[in-house]
Amino acid sequence: MTVQDIRAFNRFYTNVIGALDYSRHLYAPYTLTESRVLYELAHSSRTDAVDLRTELSLDAGYLSRILNKFEQDGLVERTPSRSDPRRRRITLTARGRETAALLAERADESVGALLATVPPPDRPRLADAMHTVRAILSDGRPPHGREDVVLREPGPGDLGWIVQRNAALYAAEYGFNADYEGLVARIVADFAEDHDPHLERVWIAELDGRPVGCVMCVRDEAPATARLRLLLVEPDARGLGIGDRLVTAVVDFARGVGYRDLVLWTNDVLGSARRIYQRHGFVLLAEKPHRSFGKDLVGQDWRLDLQGTGE
Repeated sequence: MTVQDIRAFNRFYTNVIGALDYSRHLYAPYTLTESRVLYELAHSSRTDAVDLRTELSLDAGYLSRILNKFEQDGLVERTPSRSDPRRRRITLTARGRETAALLAERADESVGALLATVPPPDRPRLADAMHTVRAILSDGRPPHGREDVVLREPGPGDLGWIVQRNAALYAAEYGFNADYEGLVARIVADFAEDHDPHLERVWIAELDGRPVGCVMCVRDEAPATARLRLLLVEPDARGLGIGDRLVTAVVDFARGVGYRDLVLWTNDVLGSARRIYQRHGFVLLAEKPHRSFGKDLVGQDWRLDLQGTGE
């Protein structure tokens, strides 16, 4: 293979996907780069400009011009980061989320139309070839990114998977005993037997055709309050922003159906999950030591005001 072989392939593929005239391709006033920035913002509830620039390998001035355009169009808000005032945090507005969703829908339709031209017997070969290219050019790293993760509703067997993986992971990582599995089984059984699909949901994160994460949103005893439960991400799928996407899904759903508050209970040993909750604006209400699951723990109650700004 020569440099010219790769350049020829690049010219061919960018023409196939309409990269040179992406705005016309999707009937939208945004270029391929602008659409990708919107995609990244839509899949992370809070993103610092520095992190966004690093993730996409963009020039600082170029990214700034894109964000200025988005701000003028009412798609984003820029505020100082609470953790570092020198940084600027970028958040999608409601209009920005709608625009990102519309672009994603049109991109899906475009790719679907392209895939429809490929005979079914050739599709596995095409998928294998694309995976091979990504694997070889990823320099030995797993060729996975945020775009490979799909959030979906649970199918047959997924609720049982939630129980099994919670029990196995918490035993392996925190030494929890079978009491925890019993608790998870009761939570899942209650949902399976009696839930309001308009007010309660489960999300499964899927990667390479297998579940790698989950979360639940259920009604709480308090009026107009939802409860986030059973957030989990498989160890080999961490680092792809899956936990953040799952919590974002719960927050957006709970706010969209009219809940005023979103609450959760966790334990202080779950540091990674706790940091995700804090990034989404959850506030610690109370802490209490307890003996559960064969361990001495400190339970924590957290709350997010859904009618506020999410700070």
